Amino acid sequence: MQQQAFSITPLSSAAQTPRTDRSQLIAHIKRMLVAQNAVLVAHYYVAPELQELADETGGYVSDSLDMARFGHEHAAKTLIVAGVRFMGETAKILNPEKRVLMLDSAATCSLDEDCPADAFAEFCDAHPERTVVVYSNTSAAVKARADWVVTSSIAVKVVEHLHKQGKKILWAPDKHLGHYVQQVTGADMLIWQGACIVHNEFKAKLLADMKAAHPEAAVLVHPESPAGVIALADVVGSTSALIKAAKTLPNPTFIVATDNGIFHKMHEVAPGKTFLEAPTGGVGATCKSCAHCPWMEMNTLDKLAQVLETGANEIHIDEAVRQKAVISIQRMLDFAKSTQYMVMGKGNV
Repeated sequence: MQQQAFSITPLSSAAQTPRTDRSQLIAHIKRMLVAQNAVLVAHYYVAPELQELADETGGYVSDSLDMARFGHEHAAKTLIVAGVRFMGETAKILNPEKRVLMLDSAATCSLDEDCPADAFAEFCDAHPERTVVVYSNTSAAVKARADWVVTSSIAVKVVEHLHKQGKKILWAPDKHLGHYVQQVTGADMLIWQGACIVHNEFKAKLLADMKAAHPEAAVLVHPESPAGVIALADVVGSTSALIKAAKTLPNPTFIVATDNGIFHKMHEVAPGKTFLEAPTGGVGATCKSCAHCPWMEMNTLDKLAQVLETGANEIHIDEAVRQKAVISIQRMLDFAKSTQYMVMGKGNV
């Protein structure tokens, strides 16, 4: 068995006590961030109060790679990551000299879980003729096995580049994003069969019904969604691209097929517009849309305070693994810089 490439020191159960006075708690957190030379980086899918706190304290709210890149450029010695484990790992890969802390050591990602490093290595070994391209929602060990790491904002452009060179692609882990990239580029792609538990549940028939009921609405879809859902989209894009579309398109209403944590930023950049969750549940379901990652929900203000107080949940990555993983990430960053291409829109990732 391959050794685990990372480790996290968790909080003790005794430390995880909820606090009631939110204003005092936020003030306490702000003081600790300054005292510890720490900065908070938060994903678009975490709770609004964490996004707001990141903005208020000179931190950053963005997608996973941009979070890590911001941390690399920031002078802070400690990065606090409000997100899931692969985001903390990516931050550590790009910032080995910094302390990287997670709010919850158990916060993971279904795509990461769907692609264990040992099984993925065997898959790659069985197809040595293929160029390995992995989505950022993977572990450090999987990134270390890859030739390229990509985000949803640049996946098509990278695969298009490789396809023009005659490369055959081994893609992991998200099957929906993989099939979308394959459809757009025409590349020869062997696709790992992982899926996001949030995006995988969006239903095309129910979305069509909602679209008919709201003819004024534009449909915004993340490409981790099933093909039938993508086919109904006005814009297919990464989290950043969907937020940009919400701001720039003239529609008064948007139906959004991604994690509903993104609505906070959408309301912020497009006040006065209406945002509706794309449906996941059918008639009789307990919710019409359950579009929120349960692991993102594990990030809270209380846990942020506890981590700052204790130094728990620090990310550690085996240095040999980190050195391999950083190559595949840096390759994408260099490509993005050379092509000046980072924003994804429908048909042109």
